[in-house]
Amino acid sequence: MRFTSVLAAGTAAVLALGLTACGSGDGGGDGGGGTDDVTITMLPKNLGNPYFEASTAGAQEAADELGATVEEVGPDAASPDAQVPFINTAAQQGVGALVVSANDPTAIGDALEEARSAGTKVVTFDSDTEPQFRDLFVNQASPEGIADKQLELVADQIGGEGEIAILSASANATNQNAWIALMEEKLASDYPDIELVEIVYGDDDDQTSFDKTAALLQSHPDLKGIVSPTTVGIAAAARYVSTSDAKGRVAVTGLGTPNQMREYVEDGTVEAFALWNPTDLGYLATQAAAALASGDIAGEEGDTFDAGRLGEFTVGADGEVLLGDPYVYDETNIGDFDF
Repeated sequence: MRFTSVLAAGTAAVLALGLTACGSGDGGGDGGGGTDDVTITMLPKNLGNPYFEASTAGAQEAADELGATVEEVGPDAASPDAQVPFINTAAQQGVGALVVSANDPTAIGDALEEARSAGTKVVTFDSDTEPQFRDLFVNQASPEGIADKQLELVADQIGGEGEIAILSASANATNQNAWIALMEEKLASDYPDIELVEIVYGDDDDQTSFDKTAALLQSHPDLKGIVSPTTVGIAAAARYVSTSDAKGRVAVTGLGTPNQMREYVEDGTVEAFALWNPTDLGYLATQAAAALASGDIAGEEGDTFDAGRLGEFTVGADGEVLLGDPYVYDETNIGDFDF
């Protein structure tokens, strides 16, 4: 698989984290009447997460370009029940579109269906719901590409053999679960000398993830690698390993942001990790949401829309829009990025 830099075109966006949206209106789509009146609610899994702060910055950038209005709301903790009141409020306010990273594939479905019945377009990003609950899913990368890249990284770092563990987000996180299932399949078929000894869940909480890392190392003294497909988890795992006797002995990799991981790459705790550009992801999701809310697209397979600096995108099967391939960060390039 060829992995290109999704971030190259988005470097300027990384510098635009302070941009705020402008414009206002009632948010209703009018069959292609433009985006000036579109209002968009951004609902991440939880607030205070650097990953989602970057994606919301991208959403603000897109809204500023489009003349739309975007507002971020969300719970402090990543749980599906906590997202429901924000979905209900967005529907009651009559926003044109809701852009949501789902904490569960089905638990928020009823609320999303009510929002859509009220005229709000629903775009999922980062973590999807079941397809019937939304209009589009803006996917950061293909599940296969994400799973493959994480296994390539850990296999390379542990010499292709030994015990590994996975430190995921919540047990119900649709994106992590899809990647993990694919990793398990790939391990069985392509990596016979690597054994997955345990999967644990840090609930996208720093302290919980830190404690789970400590428990993994105590339970599995021969552990050679930890793969964490979540930005909170990989940073917490690296923080624990960096001050333990596991440093240099246990590889830590997965999905992280450069600013979270920089110190651990520079001090030798982490050799390499991967991610897409969350700023670009939020930017693309907002461009797609505005195109839906304004009536420029219907969300059908084959629909095309212009996504500003990212170019033209085509809606695929099941309403999926694909951002691109994962990007690997290591000591040679991590200094080039700031998010």
